[in-house]
Amino acid sequence: MRVSDFDFELPEELIALRPARPRDSARLLHVCAAGGLHDRAVLDLPAILRPGDLLVLNDTRVIPAALTGRRPARAEGGGGDAKITVNLHRREAPDAWRAFVKPAKRLRVGDRVVFGGVEAQVKGKEEGGEALLLFDRAGAALDAAIRAAGAPPLPPYIAGRRAPDAGDASDYQTVFADREGSVAAPTAGLHFTERLFAALAESGVRTARVTLHVGAGTFLPVKGEDTADHRMHAEWFELGEAAAQAVNAARAEGRRVIPVGTTALRTLESCADAAGRVQARAGETDIFITPGYRFRVTDALLTNFHLPRSTLFMLVSALAGLAVMKRAYVHAIENKYRFYSYGDACLIEKAGTPGA
Repeated sequence: MRVSDFDFELPEELIALRPARPRDSARLLHVCAAGGLHDRAVLDLPAILRPGDLLVLNDTRVIPAALTGRRPARAEGGGGDAKITVNLHRREAPDAWRAFVKPAKRLRVGDRVVFGGVEAQVKGKEEGGEALLLFDRAGAALDAAIRAAGAPPLPPYIAGRRAPDAGDASDYQTVFADREGSVAAPTAGLHFTERLFAALAESGVRTARVTLHVGAGTFLPVKGEDTADHRMHAEWFELGEAAAQAVNAARAEGRRVIPVGTTALRTLESCADAAGRVQARAGETDIFITPGYRFRVTDALLTNFHLPRSTLFMLVSALAGLAVMKRAYVHAIENKYRFYSYGDACLIEKAGTPGA
């Protein structure tokens, strides 16, 4: 399909720079299987969902992957110190990360970059401002140094308009975050609170957890003109035995499986066979879901509002239909919903789901 099919105009003032407070007070657009649109709130989820529905949450924990450092002046000349900003996006070894760097033109292979008390050497450079950084420590010692030197890795549409601050350290983390490794939040999960979980449990909604460590590639634009030309960045995931059993039991009993976020959805769909049964496994996925994809596990999706021409808007269009999602986004814009990572939510039912 043409990438331009997934374009739309969004007023800049609808891009949320802060989350709703409390976080479960965000608005919710319910996109029904037949295409109907209903304005609700996240706190209405216990009343909207059915007893026995299984919500699948991504329990990844965001690391402070935004680093600011300096490249010392080179001994052979070529200018003085240079300020370098880095967004880590993929760990390659205990002491090595791939990162997006700015300004990339100020770095050469072999240069050193100092981030407070930790130092890295540029071991390789690629197109698009990407570099391979080899740090002067490894494993837990490197993790601790990154925590000390780093800041929350806010997406560019927020970071370009304000600096990260102390509030983002908690705001850009789900209350159920457990396994450290993401450089971007699974943002649909940001709406959940302990009181919402309690209300969901009381209404008979069940939960299971998977892990997918979100990479910064989730924010990269689709640059080609055709979706067939785009390649996703691979991301590490794990679907454990308990979650696999919960998903398979829900499907066998006719209960709905509802991922919380596109990352949980991509994990489930990556682990499913043709019959819709999932197997416990860990590995990497670069699954790219566009209209025409046959969903094997997912019955509905809780997610935020996504960027135009993005792989995430393509995914939700595959679930509900492109025409339905374009109409839903027009409705959301007209009704002043808040967009993107800190914005409001959608509950999107798969098109044609029986009994929805």
